[in-house]
Amino acid sequence: MTEFHEFYMRRCLQLAALGRGFVSPNPMVGAVIVHGGRIIGESFHRRYGEAHAEVNAVSAVRDAGLLREATLYVNLEPCSHYGKTPPCAEMIVHKGIPRVVIGHVDPYEEVSGGGIKILQDAGVDVVCGVLERECKELNRRFLTFVEKRRPYVILKWAQSADGFIDRTRSVGDGRRPVRISSDFTKTIVHKHRAEEAAIMIGKRTLMLDEPRLDVRYWDGDNPVRFIADSRLTLKEQLQDMYEQGLQSLIVEGGARLINSFIEQRLWDEADIETAFVCLGEGVRAPRPEGTVMSVMRCEGSFITRLRL
Repeated sequence: MTEFHEFYMRRCLQLAALGRGFVSPNPMVGAVIVHGGRIIGESFHRRYGEAHAEVNAVSAVRDAGLLREATLYVNLEPCSHYGKTPPCAEMIVHKGIPRVVIGHVDPYEEVSGGGIKILQDAGVDVVCGVLERECKELNRRFLTFVEKRRPYVILKWAQSADGFIDRTRSVGDGRRPVRISSDFTKTIVHKHRAEEAAIMIGKRTLMLDEPRLDVRYWDGDNPVRFIADSRLTLKEQLQDMYEQGLQSLIVEGGARLINSFIEQRLWDEADIETAFVCLGEGVRAPRPEGTVMSVMRCEGSFITRLRL
């Protein structure tokens, strides 16, 4: 039975990921309804404020009578509170679905076991913890936001093969930055921007480069723009973002700003593009210590993803 649960849970994760960049600050959730070894309905949470995955999956079932003999798979505990939408746990009970398989408990304090309790009190057979690690990995931004009460922080920079991010420059000298990223990797950067809630640079980067910090090379919403404020600590600025409901932050500033995040261990992930060029001298690139999660080879460079 476990292998069947894992099979359908992996499908939930595939579906859930389709909501990336559209559902924040909600988590990405997919739902699959199975009857007699056959998927009779499936869907995902498509956009913040709209119907949740469970509701969409139930709506996709052509013969509602089959729900009373079906199993619902969902990668996150069904909600139990009234927010933008009614509680999914109550909907599941109302539809008479007898079995629910869940990836992991929702740590959000207004749910946190409440959805499971509603289901169990109504006699629904609940299995929890299927592919829990994979389910938590998908929603690591949401989990960081809820558990650490700050946005998930992603450091991003491009560097030369000999470890420099730019030539030495000063405000007003007219020198332009060295172009390290290619057109292809710049598109990747804009895709990532479209998937995150906020972006930050330092005042020096603003004055030197006047970056637009938008997603003009990708389809999606621009992240909320922040300039590092020397009057506030980084923790205070992250708290401000948390209070605004911003679930994730890309830091694209210069070495000084990025190193300040590294030194205070206020980062979760780093995306480092290393180009096959050498500068010989200039501004030294940050050197974070973390676990290598992936390396992607691109034309003229490669991108390494680290986790703290």
